[in-house]
Amino acid sequence: MAPSPMLEFAFFEGRIVPFAEAKVSVGTHALQYGTGAFAGIRGYLDDDGETINVFRLPDHAARLLNSAKLLRAELPFDRDSLAATIVSVIAANDPSGDCYVRPFVYKSSVQLTPRLRNLDDELAIYMLSLGDYLDTDRGVKAVVSSWVRVSDNAIPGRGKLSGAYVNSALAKDEAEEKGADEAILLDASGHVAEGSGCNLFVVRDGILTTAPTTGDILEGITRRSFLRFAADEGIPTAERQIDRSELYLAEEAFFCGTGVQVAPIASIDGRPVGDGEPGPITSRLRGLFFDCVRGRSDRYAEMVTPVRRRVAAAAG
Repeated sequence: MAPSPMLEFAFFEGRIVPFAEAKVSVGTHALQYGTGAFAGIRGYLDDDGETINVFRLPDHAARLLNSAKLLRAELPFDRDSLAATIVSVIAANDPSGDCYVRPFVYKSSVQLTPRLRNLDDELAIYMLSLGDYLDTDRGVKAVVSSWVRVSDNAIPGRGKLSGAYVNSALAKDEAEEKGADEAILLDASGHVAEGSGCNLFVVRDGILTTAPTTGDILEGITRRSFLRFAADEGIPTAERQIDRSELYLAEEAFFCGTGVQVAPIASIDGRPVGDGEPGPITSRLRGLFFDCVRGRSDRYAEMVTPVRRRVAAAAG
């Protein structure tokens, strides 16, 4: 994926500034030790062309605050004020198309002790234009990684802690070096966990199945959304341990998450998933997701926070 252009403004040290001015010291604790936590939030251009629909913004704000709690970070925000601050950054940048918002909580002290307490905490937010991270139409190639998903007793995977993503980077590199698009990590017990930066679903015997939140996975907001979509559509679901061999017997499989959105999996370890094409359940859920974020679904309108574009406001 080609680098995406950064948008003009960021939130840094309590105010909105030009992105180029949002800088930290090379000695910053979070840079030295990975003591940060982030959220990934997508905004989608509504079919009306006048609105950016931010997907599940309050949920992302709440999860970021929970991630901050794991780091013992103290911030002057609750869920609603954090969400409002994110909206202010989106409004300042006034994106003309699909975008990605990256709020980042970090230990800002210049201090050389690996600790969490007695350090300063900061929030930064920046944005970039972003299209598809993985192919959402044709299906992607996946391989099971030799790297094991970090366990909750090592680094809590249910939070988006920046230092933990070295684990993801190792798996992603290995997958790409093997000619695949994405990695699938197993947990320490040998059960299927998730992708390098996304949750994973498989369909077996018509049941949409995913690893449980106690299986060393991120508590994915998009994952939770797909479980709701499936329930509303009468598609049976299960949250349970998944054996590696089940990946090879699945009728369908897909990755989901803020970055990947919903990416059908065509093959795993060189074995086709089903007939190698996106299956009916995957396609059905994918349609519901994009109808939601493009503003075509009254049923799921509460899942998006609309931010009116400046050009639309001026015209009105």
